[in-house]
Amino acid sequence: MSVEQPSLSRRMPAEWLPHDATWLSWPRNRDTWRGHLARAQQEFCLLARTIAEDEPVRVLAGREDEMRAAERQLGGVPQLEIVPIPTNDAWVRDYGPTFVHDLEAGELAAVGWQYNAWGGKYPPFDDDQRVARLVAERLGVRYLPADLRLEGGAVEIDEEGTLLCTRSCAFDPRRNPGLSEDAIERTIRDALGARRVLWLAGDALVGDDTDGHIDQLARFTPGGAILYAWTDDPADPQRAGLARNLADLQQELARHGRRVPLEPLLLPSPVQVDGEQIPACYCNFYITNGSVLVPQFERPEDRRALDQIAEHFPGRRAAGLPSTALTVGLGSFHCLTQQQPRPPHRAA
Repeated sequence: MSVEQPSLSRRMPAEWLPHDATWLSWPRNRDTWRGHLARAQQEFCLLARTIAEDEPVRVLAGREDEMRAAERQLGGVPQLEIVPIPTNDAWVRDYGPTFVHDLEAGELAAVGWQYNAWGGKYPPFDDDQRVARLVAERLGVRYLPADLRLEGGAVEIDEEGTLLCTRSCAFDPRRNPGLSEDAIERTIRDALGARRVLWLAGDALVGDDTDGHIDQLARFTPGGAILYAWTDDPADPQRAGLARNLADLQQELARHGRRVPLEPLLLPSPVQVDGEQIPACYCNFYITNGSVLVPQFERPEDRRALDQIAEHFPGRRAAGLPSTALTVGLGSFHCLTQQQPRPPHRAA
């Protein structure tokens, strides 16, 4: 692909740069967690409390019954605020604002994607569509609607403006019918101030209903390495898709003249709940100001993944938290969170 250089008036900061807060959304949708909602809420509350040890947490819970439930389980947690904005589901990474630095104004701004629940899979999503704008209004920051159907979990960026995305998401005709690949890349680069986009094939994990969000497949680290989801088992049905993603990553880095260490982050042995495999993956970790929070699945690989990720985040504590029930909903910690970076005039 050949696209014009993006505007440098804005820049999405890397996740490990300082936050002012983390946004979450109360798990409320019984269809999402199929009989495991209560346990998912317990794991969610542990996640929220752990993040609040490092930075302020804002939990969206717009309806009266949700407000009561959130207050009952999270009320009194220091640095945690329950915000009366209604949602359809808990995946605020995808429908909430993707925050960027407005470099001309020296302030924060909020990009709002045209969210349609991963290609219209799970209606209704009308409340979720409104969240990015409502959060921007609540914060008093500039709202920047992006003319593209995409989700926040589909993009991953480093400090140099290199962005990872998957073709299976961005080029999905249920999201962006009729748009050329060049037009899609140009819109993403302009919205986030990315200098370059590296494209992976995407869809690879059994049970992943996002069509291959990058936060389940490959993640940047502060030292420059990329951790990528992998399996050593040649009989694993996920192996072929993961191999395509690795080959794409190598080719894209070479195309842009980038020399980056690539390190496999092995998947856990298959995790089944009620007879179905869920998309358990350690790539879905979340970075706070003081920690890196790694999903755990009661598998022998949990400890190895935690230790491996910890090596890439010196100065942060690495905490493993339970995520099996949350992942019944087909996502984990990164999908459930959205960082609010410090504005550029206070980012140092």
